[in-house]
Amino acid sequence: MTRPRRPVRSLALAGAGIGLAMLAACATGSGPVAASSTPVELQRFMGKWHVIAHVPYFAEEGHVASSDTYTLRPDGGIDVRYTYRTGFDQPLKTFDSRATVKEGTGNRDWTTWFFRVIPTKFRILEVAPDYSWALIGYPGRDLAWVFAREPVMGDALYQDLVKRMDGHGVDTDKLYRVPQVREQVGQLGFAYPKDP
Repeated sequence: MTRPRRPVRSLALAGAGIGLAMLAACATGSGPVAASSTPVELQRFMGKWHVIAHVPYFAEEGHVASSDTYTLRPDGGIDVRYTYRTGFDQPLKTFDSRATVKEGTGNRDWTTWFFRVIPTKFRILEVAPDYSWALIGYPGRDLAWVFAREPVMGDALYQDLVKRMDGHGVDTDKLYRVPQVREQVGQLGFAYPKDP
């Protein structure tokens, strides 16, 4: 049985092909629903986030067990480590970058620098009061991510977050769940690993 293929989307990310937009991502863009005006607490946002779902682009398509880990540096910058596998029997891979937070945005607007020279922007659209999940958007809402502290998310919460994403102007028909555990592979709504 052949697995369905989705069209590869080109982005104006220039050479940031490996830019792993999943972590870098979200710029200020105007969507139908404004993000909360409550500032994001950077210290609480730091740490590991599992990629529960995304509107994928070519550099992260087919990844499983993917996550971003954010570490605040003394100079106020942020170290970002993206980890993933291309299949559950494949080795763990990592990609490191750095991020800065735009002043005056409530810590919501970030620029991530790949290879120290290629900038991409993203915006934290929403974060749970207990920082257990976060919704991330990209300029124009072409890309989006659902992050969570735990690798497995219940369907009810996930569907609620999809509705929230829709309210922010994200085309949720393009949102695919990322398998975080082997048992999720092949389930409805989950993307296929590059190397099953």
